[in-house]
Amino acid sequence: MEKNHQNPLQDIHQSIVLEALIEKVWEAAATPEGIASWFMPNDFQPKLGHEFHLQSPFGPSPCKVVELEPPYRLSFTWDTEGWVVSFILKDLGDKTEFTLIHSGWKHPDDVLPKVNEKSSVVRERMNHGWMNILKKLQKVVE
Repeated sequence: MEKNHQNPLQDIHQSIVLEALIEKVWEAAATPEGIASWFMPNDFQPKLGHEFHLQSPFGPSPCKVVELEPPYRLSFTWDTEGWVVSFILKDLGDKTEFTLIHSGWKHPDDVLPKVNEKSSVVRERMNHGWMNILKKLQKVVE
């Protein structure tokens, strides 16, 4: 039987409940200053179709806003691998549930050219990285 070449890797899903009002979390998740405070430097603008860059450790990553529903949802393409990152906010009164979804993963053995590593290795590393990034977001908004 062939290896798992037919099935792409699962999306990364990370959720955290933040002790902050949804408006404060949205400000941190959907403004250039907010995103820079917990994620990466950027030239983001909260406009559907806006093309921007995240300044990753590997250089600038091209992005594009593909979904925008203030203050509940922001999705953007990230880099050139077909990734989409979504921030989904749920109002819990005096708290906010923040869910991050990183989708668009390729097959486990596909090598990602920018980092020259298998998709499965990069996904695992990024899964842990997102956990740490959400902890930074928590520190910013709480």
